[in-house]
Amino acid sequence: MTAAALMTAGAARLARAADDSTAIPGKRPMILHNDRPEDLETPVRYFDSWLTPVDAFFVRQHIPRPATIDPAAYRLTVNGMVSKPLQLTLADLQKLPQATVPATIECTGNGRGFYTPKVPGIQWGRGAIGNAEWSGPRIADILRAAGASSSAAFLETDGADVGVASTPDFVRSLPMKKAMHPATILALKMNGQPIPDIHGFPARLIVPGWDGTSSVKWVIRLSAAAEANKGFFMNPGYRYPKYALPPGTPARPAELEVIEGMPVKSSITAPEDQSKLALGAITVRGFAWAGEQAIERVEVSTDGGSRWHDAQLSSPKLPFAWRLWHLDWRPSDPGYYTILSRATDSSGRVQPIVAVWNPSGYLWNAIDRVGVTVEKA
Repeated sequence: MTAAALMTAGAARLARAADDSTAIPGKRPMILHNDRPEDLETPVRYFDSWLTPVDAFFVRQHIPRPATIDPAAYRLTVNGMVSKPLQLTLADLQKLPQATVPATIECTGNGRGFYTPKVPGIQWGRGAIGNAEWSGPRIADILRAAGASSSAAFLETDGADVGVASTPDFVRSLPMKKAMHPATILALKMNGQPIPDIHGFPARLIVPGWDGTSSVKWVIRLSAAAEANKGFFMNPGYRYPKYALPPGTPARPAELEVIEGMPVKSSITAPEDQSKLALGAITVRGFAWAGEQAIERVEVSTDGGSRWHDAQLSSPKLPFAWRLWHLDWRPSDPGYYTILSRATDSSGRVQPIVAVWNPSGYLWNAIDRVGVTVEKA
């Protein structure tokens, strides 16, 4: 391992200082980073099923969530470069053809706590991620019903949450090509049930394979536009350097670009870092995903990277969604072991040894690493 990777391991241990004994209504005990607005991280021990239970799904709010929306009073405005502006009720949306899309949602800053040098922002560990089945009408069907202009290059999305004090309103844009993709939907259900308020009831934009910031909650407006929104959460927020920077140096604003598809990565969920295990059969587990691609392979090393072994992958193999993996391991001797995981996706991308440092701490995807002590029974 490189010196940078070794320093990263130390940052990982420091990042676990958040408390995971906090209960929020509708949630299991989660790692609490903020209580208003809620920023809740999923403890890795909950990642034991392909679909993340709603009560264990992470939460990221930029501004306090809006007052509970009355489903009978809800209206979705569809405007901008359209020939037939619409005001759609929840019942109208439910009458449209419904699509179900399995998709992993990951906070852009997931893993920020592992970067060295440290960067400001929520010090997420591994758990600002989850996989769910999202169901609702396709954005393409909504825009076609409104007669969206072929000249509209972007879709602008606004939610019912509003800026507080110096925090601006949370408005996002995405290219119309992605908006019209058949997997991009306005989700009304999450794992088969109406989306809970904390996750965006009654309607959440789901942009599969992209950063979680693109999947706007409590959607009340869709606007076809010629240009991308110029608000804070599009520029300078959620932008990434075009070129790699020396760690600790600032980025040039002119050399930042909007984050879109997510990189390939895997994470180890069991055993947990610095745990003690009895000598005998041990199962190493985790998850892997690759944005718009599918996971092709996960390899695991139990000796610090000297030798690698293919892990067993769960089904199904899909773009946009993670795959769980496991490796059965029986260490021959007691002692301290360094376990690593790396993923390869369907386009050939391989998880790197070192994540690209950036001033915002986005897109952490370095080979994952945990250390365990194996003791004689």
